[in-house]
Amino acid sequence: MKKLLAFVLAAAMVFTLTACGGGSTPTTEAPKTTTTAAAPGTTASGQTTAATPETTAPPAPAANEVTDWVHYLTQVNEMETFNILYSQANKELQVLTNCIDGLLSNDNYGNLVPGLAEKWETTDGGKTWTFHLRDGVKWVDVKGTEKADVTAEDFLWGLEWVLNFHKNEAANTSMPIEMIQGAGDYYNYTKELDEAAGKALGIDKLKEMVGIEAKDAKTLVYTCVDKLPYFDTLTTYNCLYPAAPQLIKDLGVDGFKACTNENMWYCGPYVMPTFVRENEKVMTPNPLYWNKDCKRFNSVTYKMVESGAQAYQMYENGELSYVELTEDALLTIHDNINHQFYQNLVEARPTKYSYQIHLNWNKNMEKSEDPDTNWNTAVQNEAFRLALYYGLDATPYLERTNSINPLKCANYCYTMSQLVNFSSGKEYTERVMELIGITPSLDNYPRYDAAKAEQYKKQAMEELAAKGVTFPVLMDYYISGSSTTAADTAFVFGEMIKKNLGDDFVKLNTLTYVSSLANEVRKPRKASIYINGWGADYGDPQNYLGQETYGEDNAYYSISYVNTNDITEPELIEIYKEFTKMVNDAKNITDDMDKRYEAYAQAEAFMLKHALCIPWYKNVSWQLTHVNDYSKIYAPYGIQTNRFVNWETSKDGYTTADYDTFAASYEAGAGK
Repeated sequence: MKKLLAFVLAAAMVFTLTACGGGSTPTTEAPKTTTTAAAPGTTASGQTTAATPETTAPPAPAANEVTDWVHYLTQVNEMETFNILYSQANKELQVLTNCIDGLLSNDNYGNLVPGLAEKWETTDGGKTWTFHLRDGVKWVDVKGTEKADVTAEDFLWGLEWVLNFHKNEAANTSMPIEMIQGAGDYYNYTKELDEAAGKALGIDKLKEMVGIEAKDAKTLVYTCVDKLPYFDTLTTYNCLYPAAPQLIKDLGVDGFKACTNENMWYCGPYVMPTFVRENEKVMTPNPLYWNKDCKRFNSVTYKMVESGAQAYQMYENGELSYVELTEDALLTIHDNINHQFYQNLVEARPTKYSYQIHLNWNKNMEKSEDPDTNWNTAVQNEAFRLALYYGLDATPYLERTNSINPLKCANYCYTMSQLVNFSSGKEYTERVMELIGITPSLDNYPRYDAAKAEQYKKQAMEELAAKGVTFPVLMDYYISGSSTTAADTAFVFGEMIKKNLGDDFVKLNTLTYVSSLANEVRKPRKASIYINGWGADYGDPQNYLGQETYGEDNAYYSISYVNTNDITEPELIEIYKEFTKMVNDAKNITDDMDKRYEAYAQAEAFMLKHALCIPWYKNVSWQLTHVNDYSKIYAPYGIQTNRFVNWETSKDGYTTADYDTFAASYEAGAGK
């Protein structure tokens, strides 16, 4: 097993060895290969070529192949919408990516491959992109009955929906606004209309204002704001997905926004005839799916569970096809060579999500709408934040995910590793870590600096006491009341804070919500912090850093979680303005990708040096499984990684030795 651990470590983690916003336990896979200064599938001349298509015939099915896959999700990750254009959360997109296709997808090395577009090209270095849709793509209903052809114009309807303020509430707008000519102007145009006028819009005004054109039923053209060699990576994300105009007409604007599995239309590999909230959802193959050669399961069932412990029991009983192991289950198996699953322990590949501690700058009290002045004053003090940044040794927390190799889960950057490389081959987060003085290690947690933490703690207490702050500062942290796993993790988190910083300084106050973090906690601004993740929607650092900028209403975390625009401390406002300028300056560099990535790295280092958020962990768990993870889509961006297509499976659970062979074969593959 040690040999396998070392091999996977070297293969999957650059620094010693990852919409859309992720929930507390995303299951999306992270990248093996990276997007370089040239986008995947792009030649040196800038002429894009179609990579190996997803239509490649899969190997003949093996006799012991799994035909009906049983997945699981925790109940706190239940879907809240079926509208793929509206969702920005992994809890929905990991399901809906199987129901609706985009223009492009990825292969198991992260390379771009054809989807609804059978080929695509740019002839001017990325300013203009043309996608050629394949024949025979159908919209179907939940019964698989044909409803309409998928045409190029459906992508105009989809983009209009995304950019229309009154239809989509600014969800998923940041990417098209920053990339597509006129998209920002159209968004602002709709925002200025009254609600009725905005909802009444079709695509005529969009055609006038926005750089998107359906030249004919099969030819779609985007005009970007500049030469953007990475634009095609965005087509794997749902902000550029199609919408069926007849369905919008049939359901009405409000009805389409609130569509369900029963009345939505599908053009992906599966339809979903069964959805029982917080119980199960079942997908079956779309009978009219365009890709007849792709391997699909006869059924995919999602079981909703309360905890990882319950999931493990279900796997033991043969009710699940895989399980990510809790700390207790992992140690029980790992420490007993005679355990029935000892030979089946395999370390999962890193997910694509980077998790951070997000600090709420303007929170309210738990039981009222009055501002929590004590917390708000404390968190806007830089010394207070830096005491947290340097004073928390995350190792005990990381052991909750990977108790065998906890520091493989360590995260020191906001951006997830493996997203982009400099032309020299240096991976982007390596450069960020150089700038913040971090040298990763599997032996210790290098950001932890007890001396610095004590220095900043003393400074913070002096400065904040003068402003009337009382100690310990209570840090309100919310978890699902139904999750024992979350409760156990919160206890570890609180004890770690107490040990590292002292409960005379700050104290974790763990609270619970019943069913909706958004409605019960986030919208009424109840939490002091959130531990949440982000996975890239496309192959560029802007998609990470743009979520944290100041004064921009599509910066997801700034607006939806931490209320950045409501900061009251002048010094912190100036820091945020400088950070935002650095991000926007980097975004405007399009002629030299090395300069672009360096500018982003400088902005990210600036953000971390001021502890505007605190990078926390990556998800590298252990599992028992009946699928070869190396056969699955594995991309650093987009929503393709949870597609149940072309999986290699076995009715017998895979072993450590099997994964050793898979890893070696993968490394030797042509796509690396």
